[in-house]
Amino acid sequence: MAASAASAGTIRPADEVNDEVQEFYQDSTTAWEKLWGDHMHHGFYDPAVTAPSRDENRASLVRMLEEALRFAGVSDEPEKGPKRIVDVGCGIGGASIYLAKRYGAQCEGINISPIQIERAQAHAAEEGLEDKVKFHLVDAMEQPFPDGHFDLVWCMETAEHMTDKEKFFGELVRVAASGATIVITSLCMRDPDEKSFTPEEVTLLKRLAEALHHGSWFTVPGYVKIAESFSLKDIKTADWSVNVLPFWPGVMQTAMTLEGSTMLLESGMAVIKSILMAPTTVECFKKKLINYSIITFRKP
Repeated sequence: MAASAASAGTIRPADEVNDEVQEFYQDSTTAWEKLWGDHMHHGFYDPAVTAPSRDENRASLVRMLEEALRFAGVSDEPEKGPKRIVDVGCGIGGASIYLAKRYGAQCEGINISPIQIERAQAHAAEEGLEDKVKFHLVDAMEQPFPDGHFDLVWCMETAEHMTDKEKFFGELVRVAASGATIVITSLCMRDPDEKSFTPEEVTLLKRLAEALHHGSWFTVPGYVKIAESFSLKDIKTADWSVNVLPFWPGVMQTAMTLEGSTMLLESGMAVIKSILMAPTTVECFKKKLINYSIITFRKP
């Protein structure tokens, strides 16, 4: 018997998810930064990569930014690029600093994790960019910025944690200036219109959502539909699952090193649980139950 899309995409309480996210990053940020650097998201790899080295892992994180900018059509020329950027779910500031330096832009990063904001501010100070990059401890659903302020809205692996996708989109659109580019990358579930979910798949999606601290699963067509409801233009999507798949073996490989396993044991159960789910996540990718997608838009 096939399960419904609604049951597969069950929405979890926002307060519960926010508490989990804060706890997870409180426990994992120090270890991640030492092992992987200041970019906290999936890497972008060539599909042939199977067992990435530590250097390949770190390089793949920066490449993810470069590929996303290229896909979104953001100019490579600093003088033609964005001048005001918001990094929604900024982690420890890696993307904010990268974008500010690349374009000579003013970048505002937002996050709900105090430890990540603290580390992001420290990174900006180390780079001498305190005047160009600012970080704020705020909820992405209630951004403190004026309407139409940014010409690039950057949202890498944050939409998953949001329980109200329409309200979240509304904030992204509100702070975007006319002509601004909006970039989202997200782990999504398969479109049930293409293939229904079995009860076993629904159970697996729920387990993954809890382990990865998702507010709800969503589909790429779902994001596109919301974008159309806001009259966004130049909507483009791509499935990058094959390019991020090596990330998870890389995580497992790191966790099995002496340094990685020591840090993992010091990080707490929330982090250990997410690492233990890595083989299941790989399996879900391979079975096309989930996908890693980029979705970009332009505000008219």
